[in-house]
Amino acid sequence: MNHLQSSSIVLTTALLGACVELPEKVEPVQGFDAQRYLGTWYEVARLDHSFERGLSNVTAHYGLRDDGGIKVINRGCNQEKGEWDEAEGKAYFVGDKDEGFLKVSFFGPFYGTYAVFELDQQDYQYSFVSGPDTDYLWLLSRTPEVSESVRADFLQQAADRGFATEELIWVEQGKASCQASQKS
Repeated sequence: MNHLQSSSIVLTTALLGACVELPEKVEPVQGFDAQRYLGTWYEVARLDHSFERGLSNVTAHYGLRDDGGIKVINRGCNQEKGEWDEAEGKAYFVGDKDEGFLKVSFFGPFYGTYAVFELDQQDYQYSFVSGPDTDYLWLLSRTPEVSESVRADFLQQAADRGFATEELIWVEQGKASCQASQKS
């Protein structure tokens, strides 16, 4: 069991108390299109958690599952070990399929919140994602970096919703000691 897999167990256990809920000021986007959301996203920023601690070059890949859900593969370079960590999960819509509110699981029947509260709905190039409370926050992008305007918008929207933006980690992309061993 690698770092992401064992850490996903910790995440899932931590999220159990909250189950699939939304932070007080977070509202999922409407007009969400899962087909357009599929593919690879780079993690640009996150609040720190044990399940991602020490990881760089973090990506999330979303694909369709046979049961109508979404297959999730999270991957990052564990710089200390010089190895890639990977965790596979599954996600399902909580309500309507055009609302960016999903439940995600990396461990058995236990689910946590995945709430897209901002999205570039024209081109699906960036996404602001929350967990069940203000301890979980991510900025995802189709590219390893975002523009200053997207970054500023993310910081403002996150602060307005009560996230501790001063604690954000800006994820290093592209300079990993395990880069050569990356799977295709």
